[in-house]
Amino acid sequence: MADGAKKQSPVRLSNSNLAALPDGIPVPLYDRKRLSAGIVHIGLGNFHRAHQAWYLHRLMQQGLALDWAIIGAGVRHNDAAMRDKLLAQDCLTTLIELDPSGTSAEVTGPMIDFLPIEEANGALIAAMASPEIRIVALTVTEGGYFVDPATGGFDQANPDIQHDAANPQTPRTAFGAIIAALKIRQETGIGAFTVQSCDNLQGNGAVVRQTIISLAQLSDPDLAKWIEMQCSFPNSMVDCIVPATGPDEIQLVQSLGIDDHAPVTHENYRQWVIEDDFCAGRPDWDKAGATFSDAVHDYEAMKIRVLNAGHQVVANAGELLSIETISDCMSDPEIRGLFRKVQADEITPHISAVPGMEPGAYADLIERRFSNPAILDTTRRVAFDGSSRHTGFVLPILRDALAANGKIAGLALVEALWARMCTGVREDGSLIAPNDPHWDSLHSVAKQAQARPLAWLEQSQFYGDLANSKPFADAFEGWLTAISSDGVRATLSRFASDTK
Repeated sequence: MADGAKKQSPVRLSNSNLAALPDGIPVPLYDRKRLSAGIVHIGLGNFHRAHQAWYLHRLMQQGLALDWAIIGAGVRHNDAAMRDKLLAQDCLTTLIELDPSGTSAEVTGPMIDFLPIEEANGALIAAMASPEIRIVALTVTEGGYFVDPATGGFDQANPDIQHDAANPQTPRTAFGAIIAALKIRQETGIGAFTVQSCDNLQGNGAVVRQTIISLAQLSDPDLAKWIEMQCSFPNSMVDCIVPATGPDEIQLVQSLGIDDHAPVTHENYRQWVIEDDFCAGRPDWDKAGATFSDAVHDYEAMKIRVLNAGHQVVANAGELLSIETISDCMSDPEIRGLFRKVQADEITPHISAVPGMEPGAYADLIERRFSNPAILDTTRRVAFDGSSRHTGFVLPILRDALAANGKIAGLALVEALWARMCTGVREDGSLIAPNDPHWDSLHSVAKQAQARPLAWLEQSQFYGDLANSKPFADAFEGWLTAISSDGVRATLSRFASDTK
């Protein structure tokens, strides 16, 4: 990587222009014409390109895994815009590392194609049915797995699931497309592939397994049995803070001398822990720094609870106080105090250590990463889809704390801050734009909860039976009432001084 670049007209990113890029910016050393596909990745956004694709790029730089190149795919209409951008630059990506010590960049090229976005996903199904594809990977967000947030079971009632069950050959969802491809592979004797979730979900392999097998059972029970016996669904833990790309990021990459319409910025940290369960082979990602381990659940529990839940601890407070980025949130004494106290008293006590890292030390590491001023990770991005992130990241900790008779005051405050945020008005009177797939319903209940706080906890689709927990319900009601009467900052100060 190189710090900075000589000022010049930005060079359009493409295979033919790699040699013309500014001096000192690393580019693929491998011959991209020699690459052949081994992976279809569905949901090819910034995180994938900064994380999983980077590990593969690192292998290719060593002359390895050249038959494991990535074909990008998507099932949403807005994936078409990303496809157009990436195909226009030969599927190359500029990764920009943001660190207080300096900005650096490199160009990566493990991706060789991006499939058309089609209503019935014909091109996607055909690609996944090809014998050369041995892994189908996904980053479709925490809320994209059709999981009932209250029960953790499969959401069979979802309209898209109902469509795919009735029309298995013309599916709408990524999972329906995977099943259709596996049906072809079963019938032609090609054999199964590994389905690899790379999303921030506890037990992400088990979750994607549940979704695929449950959906297959609705239309073809015999195929479902074959998938259950032949496919593998490795659990994994993924970690790297990757902000969204906007005008500032486009300007930044141009200042480095590269004309890239889809650059990716990221922090100077990556971790990938993977269960070694691949039915059709895999790249040697460990040679690029990934960890294969049977203790994935311990790693992911630590990461999801400290980092992902930690994001929710600070984001709603920051949104209410009109603080734009996570690093700015961590510069705010009250929000930083909230983060530290909740981590120390209510999160890390319910986490097991992993090799080389104690929970408290990991919380300190996350605090430093969140505080990186070079990472312009917006509070709004982190607060997005709270209905999935609170149910997936925060509430499991709350349940464990309640079961252990542990402290829960801070977690109750975090939930109260989310409820207050969903009223759609910040402390300064400015409006919060809808920021959740369930915003309309959340907004309505949040307004009701200002007069009757327990209305928020009665959303059983998110909270299950937690409204029946008197310690939690009482704490939540107290905090939401305090926020409404005294304001966010005064309430945070009160929590910081509370010694209970």
